Amino acid sequence: MKKPILALALTLPLLVPVIAEARPVRIATTLNSYGGDGAYLAIYVTDKAGKLQQTIHVAGGKAKYHKHLSGWFRQSGGRIDGTTGASVGAGRSLTVSAEIADALIDAGFEIRVDSAVEKESDVPADARITLEKASVGKPAAGRGYVKSVAIDM
Repeated sequence: MKKPILALALTLPLLVPVIAEARPVRIATTLNSYGGDGAYLAIYVTDKAGKLQQTIHVAGGKAKYHKHLSGWFRQSGGRIDGTTGASVGAGRSLTVSAEIADALIDAGFEIRVDSAVEKESDVPADARITLEKASVGKPAAGRGYVKSVAIDM
C-alpha cells in the first residue's frame, strides 16, 4: 500500500508544470452584414465529443438573452467562466484572447461560436475551428451570422 502512495507523491510534482502550462490564443470572429440588431456571441472550447471545456467570451450585456446561445447555454447553464462584453454589430469583428492549456492544442479540441440576434434566429455552433497549430492563418467559415472565425497562437 505504501509503494503506490510513495510513487504518486514522487510523480505528482513532475506533472504539475505540464498541467499548468498554457499559451495565449487570439480568436477573431467576423460577422456577416445582415439587417438587425447586434449579435450575442458565445465563444467556447469543446472536446472531441462537443462537451464544453472552457468559456472564453460571451458578447451581449443582458444575461436574460444568453439562453439563446443555445449550444453553449445548454452545457454551461449560463455560468460564465470567461470574459464578457457588448454585443457585436453586423459586419463588425470581435477579437478576444485567452490562456488555453497546452494539453488542449493539437488534441482534437475546437473553438465554437454560437450566435443569436434579437427577433432573428439562433445559430448554435455557427462557426467552428479546430484548436491546432495547423489552423493558424486559416479562417473557418460560419454558417449564420458569423462570416468567419480565426485563431492565432
